[in-house]
Amino acid sequence: MPSDPALRVMALESLLVEKGLVDPEALDALVDAYEHRIGPHNGARVVARAWKDPAYKARLLTDATAAIAELGFGGLQGEHMMAVENTPMVHNLVVCTLCSCYPYPLLGLPPVWYKSAAYRSRAVIDPRGVLREFGLELPAETQVRVWDSTAELRYLVLPEQPEGTDDMSEEQLASLVTRDAMIGVGQVAPPLAGEVA
Repeated sequence: MPSDPALRVMALESLLVEKGLVDPEALDALVDAYEHRIGPHNGARVVARAWKDPAYKARLLTDATAAIAELGFGGLQGEHMMAVENTPMVHNLVVCTLCSCYPYPLLGLPPVWYKSAAYRSRAVIDPRGVLREFGLELPAETQVRVWDSTAELRYLVLPEQPEGTDDMSEEQLASLVTRDAMIGVGQVAPPLAGEVA
């Protein structure tokens, strides 16, 4: 049985279609775009390429907008990008304190928590506390850097590549990368034993 919010969405969609305010085909095309052409899998491909190709990684960290465009991603809300790299000594966290600036072409639709006032303020005031709430406990010696996205510049976190994944293909690596890791509230977990052929 659908959840209460899902039922409300379905009812609202039906009403808008019935009143002729929304074309069901246009709505289906929009949903398809965000599910299959725009979304975290695009950013995951960028990350996987950087892990496999040191020259690409260098270009990504120097001029993220151009490097991302090499893979065919860009456009509205993704035209001015900067990549920041996580290392054992530095962990990056992205927030938009003023609103919800977000790289849609790479990460798809933003999660609800990203737009919340609580995340937007607490990520700056207490980033380690926020990371703990997401289940990420960093060593005390790891510096946390918080990056504030704006309409002029959006950020992509290049997470650390999990140990034991050097022999994986780019496609296999991309399947490990999550939206949360590219925002910085998570890390990329290695595959479970026997998970990758």
